[in-house]
Amino acid sequence: MNRHAIRFFQTVIAGLDLLAINLVIFLVHILLDTYIPPGYMTYYFRFWLFFNTVWLLMSWLFSVYNEYTIVSFEILSRKTMKAYLFCVAIVVAYLFFFRQFELSRLFVLTALPAVGFFLFINRIIYLLFRHLLHKRASMDRKIIILGYNEVAKKLASYLEGNINTRIVGFCAEQGQVKELSHYPIVGNLHNVMRLVEQLGINEIYTTIGPEQDRFIYNVIQQADQQCIRFRIIPDFSFFINQTVHIDYLRDMPVLSLRSEPLESLSSRLRKRFFDVVVSALITVFILSWLIPLISLLIWLESKGPIFFVQQRSGKNNQTFYCIKFRSMRVNKDANLRQAIRNDDRLTRIGKFLRRTNLDEFPQFINVLKGEMSIVGPRPHMLRHTEDYSKILSQYMIRQFLKPGITGWAQVNGFRGEIGNEEQLRRRIEHDIWYLENWSLWLDIKVIFLTAFKSIQGDKNAF
Repeated sequence: MNRHAIRFFQTVIAGLDLLAINLVIFLVHILLDTYIPPGYMTYYFRFWLFFNTVWLLMSWLFSVYNEYTIVSFEILSRKTMKAYLFCVAIVVAYLFFFRQFELSRLFVLTALPAVGFFLFINRIIYLLFRHLLHKRASMDRKIIILGYNEVAKKLASYLEGNINTRIVGFCAEQGQVKELSHYPIVGNLHNVMRLVEQLGINEIYTTIGPEQDRFIYNVIQQADQQCIRFRIIPDFSFFINQTVHIDYLRDMPVLSLRSEPLESLSSRLRKRFFDVVVSALITVFILSWLIPLISLLIWLESKGPIFFVQQRSGKNNQTFYCIKFRSMRVNKDANLRQAIRNDDRLTRIGKFLRRTNLDEFPQFINVLKGEMSIVGPRPHMLRHTEDYSKILSQYMIRQFLKPGITGWAQVNGFRGEIGNEEQLRRRIEHDIWYLENWSLWLDIKVIFLTAFKSIQGDKNAF
């Protein structure tokens, strides 16, 4: 799907959703007019305005109309459902906490499900409309592939599943083909345009780069003159043995070794907005009484500072002071040795704090300061960062992100002491996976899993 089609679908779906939401609220109001006392229009207007605002905010936070969402019906439907459920939860909380008793319960109980139903109908309309456009656009695609190599075979396997697409064959020198090909070898590179005319080809794919055979330039020019679409599939397997991601700097293609959703400004703003709101709520409603209580318990058992403040490695390997409740007796090895099972430095209250993750709660202050995020790779001591980066070449990739209070590696069982290289490698793999697959929903999932594991108990929490 090209960018023009994506922009078109983004506009259409966003417009249909807003139309559905406002039409539902208006029609339900008209149908239930007898249940609405005169003079209550102000309350219904505020409800209408609040619902629209919350929906726009949730659709932005969950990237409902993002160009990467819009190309997949499954992803679009899933993100729409999440945005709708959060929207309903916020609206219900608004009605309860702001005591909007003037609104008819029947109106609310009818409008909210009706909105969800018509959002679903919009997705069905989108799916049918996209299928019709795709069918028209891809009608009678007849493709020929230049070159016979591993890339060409993989390309053919990818293309053959497309609707109304027929691969006619490969163009390659007979002497280069040492096996029975899945599609016929219909000719060689130098008679490709004659074959195009004879076979009714309307698309040419080449796995042979112009730098390998300059005759490709002639084929490109002739294809343009005959209105044949020409596409080049570059082969990077000689120097990059993994998936690459292509972006553009104006007209210049830029290859990246991994996708990073948080490179997008809008994604960083969503993550930061979520971090600040959640951290502010926890600071006001939990830390305000938890800090005095834990401080007293720590002080009664072990004299010394209440907080353990240590330099840790942050984003882009910049150091920052990480704040925790002190869980050990004051010792000279605090900046050199990580905690181990049955560590004799741990206090009784410290063991409880570490098992329940309460020792990490002061780090919400680090989040508010912008040094950490709620979810991200756990920050390591400076010495460990130096040591581990020498063991694994990919270790420093995790430093592209802000460190987190909890992380994807931690909820998957990779927390606590690192005893061998395999444990370190698996932890880094999870950190890099999080970097490449970040979403706001993933952050929420990690937070809930962390809370669940804290209640359930984690064998690696010591």
